[in-house]
Amino acid sequence: QMTLVESGGGLVQAGASLRLSCATSERSFSAYTTGWFRQAPGKEREFVAATSWTGGVTDYADSVKGRFTLSRDTANNILFLQMNDLKPDDTAVYYCAARWFSSVTDHRPGEYRWWGQGTQVTVSS
Repeated sequence: QMTLVESGGGLVQAGASLRLSCATSERSFSAYTTGWFRQAPGKEREFVAATSWTGGVTDYADSVKGRFTLSRDTANNILFLQMNDLKPDDTAVYYCAARWFSSVTDHRPGEYRWWGQGTQVTVSS
C-alpha cells in the first residue's frame, strides 16, 4: 500500500511563494502518474497539475499555468509543486495523488488511487 506524505503548506500573503513536497513509501514513482489536487471549503476537489514520472510529461490547470511548476527529485522520489505569485483563490487543502501510469491529461480525481493526507495553503489578501 503506497503512502504519500505532503509538506510545505502554510499561511502567506498574496504574491508570495510556497513549495509543496510529496514523498512516497514506494521505491520509485517510475510506474506512476503523480499529481496535485486541491479542495477549498465548500468546493469540489480540483486538478492542479500532474506529471508522468518517466518522460517528464506535465500538465497544469489553466488557473495555475505560468505560476505553478512541478519538479521531481528522482533520486529521493519526491514530487515538488513550486507555487509562485499566490492568490487568495489558491487557498485550499492541497493533496498529492498517484495512479498507475496513465495520461496526465486525465484530470479526474476518481482515477487516482493513492492520496496523501493534505496540506493547508492559505493566502491572505
